[in-house]
Amino acid sequence: MIRRLSSADSGFAATLDALLHIDNSTDEAIERTVADILARVRAEGDAAVLDFTRRFDKLDIGSMGELELPRAELRHALDRLPAAQRKALEAAAQRVTSYHERQKSESWDFTEADGTRLGQKVTPLDRVGLYVPGGKAAYPSSVLMNALPAKVAGVGELIMVVPTPRGEKNALVLGAACLSGVDRVFTIGGAQAVAALAYGTQTVPQVDKIVGPGNAYVAAAKRRVFGAVGIDMVAGPSEVLIIADATANPDWVAIDLFAQAEHDELAQSILLCPDAGFIAKVAASIERMLPTMPRREVIAASLKGRGALIHVANLDEACEIANRIAPEHLELSVSDPGPLVEKIRHAGAIFIGHYASESLGDYCAGPNHVLPTSRSARFSSPLGVYDFQKRSSIIEVSAVGAKTLGPIAATLAHGEGLTAHANAAEFRLK
Repeated sequence: MIRRLSSADSGFAATLDALLHIDNSTDEAIERTVADILARVRAEGDAAVLDFTRRFDKLDIGSMGELELPRAELRHALDRLPAAQRKALEAAAQRVTSYHERQKSESWDFTEADGTRLGQKVTPLDRVGLYVPGGKAAYPSSVLMNALPAKVAGVGELIMVVPTPRGEKNALVLGAACLSGVDRVFTIGGAQAVAALAYGTQTVPQVDKIVGPGNAYVAAAKRRVFGAVGIDMVAGPSEVLIIADATANPDWVAIDLFAQAEHDELAQSILLCPDAGFIAKVAASIERMLPTMPRREVIAASLKGRGALIHVANLDEACEIANRIAPEHLELSVSDPGPLVEKIRHAGAIFIGHYASESLGDYCAGPNHVLPTSRSARFSSPLGVYDFQKRSSIIEVSAVGAKTLGPIAATLAHGEGLTAHANAAEFRLK
């Protein structure tokens, strides 16, 4: 069901590369469809959004006004949640908010001896669009993880779009929107919702950035509108990499592999371990526990297609391989994880110790669960408050400062053949 590998095998590096490879080529049919949707929404506005919503979501609607949910409906959804769900939602929201408040950047400046003042002005984005999957899918955690950092950053207005195919509304998602302080909610989805946010329509305001997960059509639309607006990222399949030693619980490791694999067939779950006997125990746990999983078919397909149990020489080698993989989620399920943490350079989130299951990070630990995938943790970071703030450089030059900076700038500008640039600095020296 799940392949067994060893780092000592001949050709292991090539085998690992093949295992990590994900086909990022775009589907031409999807791209053509998305291009048409974006063009129509940009040209026709509300009329196109209504047409696509009727067609794709099977909704009998006559105007865009019917697709915006009043604040009272969001409050009602929150108030009618079962007590346990509401308590969990509120606890998660509090923890996520508290964590992200520590990320907020402030403006700063300093003045040099000649009076030149330099600095950085930090300002929040004016308006952000949040895409949330809808219908049978229910991701209130996605609402919290995307909306709350934006609110902490001071974003002026947060517009949420969520499809409601055949009118299916999810109370948890709407309750999370209310709790997170989302300003407006439109029940639209797909590429047409991305287009409405990116370009604006007569009813949906144009935003500065679009965040949140979606299907292949949503991902393609986000790629295409980037530049007109900012986007968080185009995420690939979800991933977990577990480094374990013999002190770990094989059932815990197996269930953590399952937790990632149940996302979809392309999700990736990998174990690195220097103890062959423990790997055998994990394999046995997988065989024994899989039949009890409601999503066992998805889990089995994921483990068979992209999963692996890998025997490594030692924990140092495990860290080297982990840095090569640069996983979205990394669990250090070992007796003494401290030294390993110091050796990890590339990971979206690091879960330390036997009790830190990745699922806690998905919902309520506090750090953001929107993480870089497909090895992009080599150069990317988790979503955070900093994604909803922008920085402007501050440059204030005194007459004395101009006499210092002017000759430097003029010399370099002349060297580049940009005479007007040089003159602009030199004129201020006279």
